[in-house]
Amino acid sequence: MIDMTPDLTLVITAAVLVTVGVYLLLERSLSRVVVGIILIGNGLNLLILGAGGRAGRPPILGGPPGATSDPLPQAMVLTAIVITLGLTAFLLAMAYRSWQLNRHDEVQDDVEDRRIARLAARDRLAVADLDADDTSTLEQEAEEARDETDRAVALVDGPSDERPEPPEDRR
Repeated sequence: MIDMTPDLTLVITAAVLVTVGVYLLLERSLSRVVVGIILIGNGLNLLILGAGGRAGRPPILGGPPGATSDPLPQAMVLTAIVITLGLTAFLLAMAYRSWQLNRHDEVQDDVEDRRIARLAARDRLAVADLDADDTSTLEQEAEEARDETDRAVALVDGPSDERPEPPEDRR
């Protein structure tokens, strides 16, 4: 039987690689984002290999099936390497295009994001002003609120004096 406990140094190395990769992803430079993606990919590959357990005997030599190594983690890591390579190539192409257009690889703020943040701050101030001026209680606000449930009940119960206006003919 294969010992399935992972090697501690492998787990610590994978955790450090993923942590540094996430830190680099939070930077504004696309070159650091590319390095962060590569580090996260390599850290996760090490984690998958560590989850596969310790190495066993190759299946070619024969022996009991419990003593041979499981090929699934290696196949998953190989697939993950190919996916990481494709993602890295895409990010490198984006960074190169950004360098061609702007002569730097920093991610710029979006104009729409700044506009939305400005509108949200203005709305927050307006709501704070309305709350400060409001001295009425919840019961007073409930009495003043428009209640449309009585009209809906009257329409369901039977005809009333109020008739809805017919829609205008638009041609």
